[in-house]
Amino acid sequence: MGPLAGIRVLEVCGIGPIPFVGMMLSDMGAEVIRVERIAGKGDTASLPPAGILERNRKRIGVDLKAAEGVALVKALAAQSDVLLEGFRPGVMERLGLGPDECLTLNPRLIYGRMTGWGQQGPMANLGGHDLNYISTLGVTAAIGTSQRPVPPLNLVGDYGGGAMTMTIGVCAALHERNNSGLGQVIDTAMIDGAALLMNTVYELAQRGEWRNEREANLLDGGAHFYAVYETSDGKFMSVGAAEPHFYRLLLVELGIGEDEEMIARQWESAKWPEYKTRLASAFRCRTRAEWASQFEGKDACCTPVLELDEVASYPHHKARGLFVKTGEFEGAAPAPRFSRTVSQVTGPASDKGECTDDILALAGIGPAEAAALKASGAVL
Repeated sequence: MGPLAGIRVLEVCGIGPIPFVGMMLSDMGAEVIRVERIAGKGDTASLPPAGILERNRKRIGVDLKAAEGVALVKALAAQSDVLLEGFRPGVMERLGLGPDECLTLNPRLIYGRMTGWGQQGPMANLGGHDLNYISTLGVTAAIGTSQRPVPPLNLVGDYGGGAMTMTIGVCAALHERNNSGLGQVIDTAMIDGAALLMNTVYELAQRGEWRNEREANLLDGGAHFYAVYETSDGKFMSVGAAEPHFYRLLLVELGIGEDEEMIARQWESAKWPEYKTRLASAFRCRTRAEWASQFEGKDACCTPVLELDEVASYPHHKARGLFVKTGEFEGAAPAPRFSRTVSQVTGPASDKGECTDDILALAGIGPAEAAALKASGAVL
């Protein structure tokens, strides 16, 4: 159904950004086979729990320390368009599954590699997580209260800088392959992608338009017209009324009125603390629900700050079908939306052994050899 229908992706066990890439590609119609580490031995052997990020997948448990397991992954790589892996540099090579080996077997293979620090550089082999990567880029220093930085979940490094960047890279490499007939290696480093996301802030800083202080700048809560305000019931409203016509309407709806001085001096940063105090005082007079009703349908760029358990029931999200059920979990529907080749969620990831025979058949393994592999514990 989706625009990537007919593309086969081999996703070699990973966490965070690699499953996210697999989800994006599978939502867009690619057949994604996820190779999982086998947990436990014998009758207790199992696949790791699967959630929203693993949706639409066929899964197979493989012992990558066994020669038979490595041979199976190679056979699957030979039949795939894309391979995704998220190990530290050199791990896939030591397993005998590096890009040289796989591209020799399949010259058309797109080999996507995901790391935090990249494949080269003095920190390439060091451990790390999203917060470590983005802290070296100025991201963490720019987000939080005036007193201290605050980790922005793991959205900037793992998913924005890593997964989204690799997804774009895979699609671009598939397009280029139509011309060259050849695959290639994609080195996706979370620091590279997260740095791309910061380019606007980097430019503002170099222009002298961004101060090295939190809550002192246009986009970090410093501007009174781009901030979050507490309501009388301890909840919050978000304000993003940057343009003059939005800002004017915001003041009117808050009961401040068309204060011509505030309107004329909206962008004077020296006035932001004073004006922020005025807006904060206004918002504290009513509950979040009352303010949400007041601003409903009005172009003032003022919306409620919803808690996680409120998001799916928000009227606009429900009308748009923003959330879909995947097994026992409810998560965001595929994005972006295509008018003709529609992306879709086909269901949760396969369970223990559910797709093993089908996947082995794709690798050219018949019933007798498949039974022997399962008996040896090399696959599950």
